[in-house]
This record gives sequence, C-alpha cells and structure tokens, in this order.
Amino acid sequence: MQAKHKVFLLSFCTVLLWASAFPLTKVVQEQFTSNPLGFLRCSIAAIFLIIIGKCSHIRIPAKKDIPYFILSGAMGFTGYMIFFNTGIQTLTSATSSIIVALTPILTAIGCAKVYHEKIKTIGWITIATAFMGVLVLLLWDGVFSINIGLIWTMGAALVFFGYNMMSRFLSSKGYTALEIVTYSMIFGALLLGFWSVQGFQQLAASDMSHILALVYLGAFPSAAAYFLWGKAMSFANRTSEVTNFMFVTPLLSTILGFLILREVPNMGTFLGGAIIICSIIIFNLKGK
Repeated sequence: MQAKHKVFLLSFCTVLLWASAFPLTKVVQEQFTSNPLGFLRCSIAAIFLIIIGKCSHIRIPAKKDIPYFILSGAMGFTGYMIFFNTGIQTLTSATSSIIVALTPILTAIGCAKVYHEKIKTIGWITIATAFMGVLVLLLWDGVFSINIGLIWTMGAALVFFGYNMMSRFLSSKGYTALEIVTYSMIFGALLLGFWSVQGFQQLAASDMSHILALVYLGAFPSAAAYFLWGKAMSFANRTSEVTNFMFVTPLLSTILGFLILREVPNMGTFLGGAIIICSIIIFNLKGK
C-alpha cells in the first residue's frame, strides 16, 4: 500500500473515532462532570496504551525529551479535555464541531511557518472551501449558539493545534507514533490527577451503560484514535495532509448523532458533506 493511501485510511479511521466522541461525550456527561471525566478518559486510554506499548517494546524517552512529552500531554490531552468537555456543555455538538474544525487551518499555517511545509495555492483554496462546507453543514438552519462555551472550545482547537506541532517535532526526533501518544497520554492523565478523587466517586455512582461508554471513549476516540493519528503523521509528507481530514468530523458526528441520539440530518448535512469530501480529495490530489 502506498504511503498516501495509508495516510488516507489512517486519517479517516481517526476522524471516524473522534466523531463518535461528540455524541457519546454528551451521553457520558449525564453522570460525569467535565474535569473528572477528562481524568478518567485519559487514564483509561493511558492503561490501554501502556499495555500495547509493553507488547510492542517501545523505548523509554530520553531525559532531555521528557519536558517535550509533558508539554505534548498538557496540550493534547490535559488542556484539550478540559476545554472540550467544558465547552460542549453549553454548545450544540454542531457548534463545537465547527470550532474544532479550525485546527487544520491553524496547523497548516503553523507548519508552513515552523517546518517550511509548502502548500500550493489550490491547497489553500481547498482548505477555505472545506471550511465553507463545514459552515454550510452547521449553519443550514441558521442556528449558531454563541456563549462562553465558544471560548472554551476555541481553546480546545488551539491546544490541539499545539499537540499537532509537538507530535511532528517529536516524530522528527525519531520517536514512533505509539511512543509519542503513549507518553503524552500518561503525562496528560497525571496532570488531570487533581480531579481523580471526584472521578472515582462519580465512577462508583454510575450505571453500567455510562461506564461502558466511558471505557469506549478512553479506548477508541482517545487511545486508538491518537495512535492512528500519529501513525498517519509519520507517513505524511506534510502535516496538512492529515489534519485536513478533521473537516470530515462534523459530517461523521452528524451521522453518528442520528444513529446514537436519533438526531435527524437535514439537507445541509448532505450539501456541506459533499463540499467537505470533494475539497479533501482535491487537496490530496492537487494541493501539495
């Protein structure tokens, strides 16, 4: 399988798993509050990744690189969980998705500046077009909730942009995707340890259906998805080849919202989704 095909497959699987986190987070928040939920989700993910890492014989990071892993974990997991879980409480899933969809634009600009990654004019046009597709998808009915949740979710987009940059940096130092996500997740969970007591208390009081949903969030949208994301990054020539797939997340989350929460998609879903998918295809064929 060619590298570009691997990037496509890994990136799509990642955003599919991430899309499932939007409706399921709303389900789990019926019994868990934001920061304790973040601690439990990261801890479950860290356990899964440690087991996988042990079986794969991953290396211990060099002492000089530990601060980079702490920073990576603080942005990609601690910060993201706090911002995302808090923001989604007062935003619709649609509004939350569009703000997080800003991440590819931030990452493309950041990598163009820091890593001198070149993006053709058509690439920038398709990035803009894809974002317009997100707007069509989410604003079809003219509903866009703006409140404090918007600020929190903007923070989630910014810290995830930072994680993408750190992941690229650690990859350039020779660390594998599994090593990057495992150690970043461990430090992310440790930094969320301030809410461990509340997390275990809420876990003890929860019913089995919410616990299973929580385990899913930790094992798949967190552990598996971030590993696949890092793997896609390692095969990609440019970070934007991978991050552009985040534009598909709102479309997928809308579909999963229908399947899980019985939310009925409207015509904007199909029109906006078509614009997003076409933009990503053109970007990957002509934009680099």
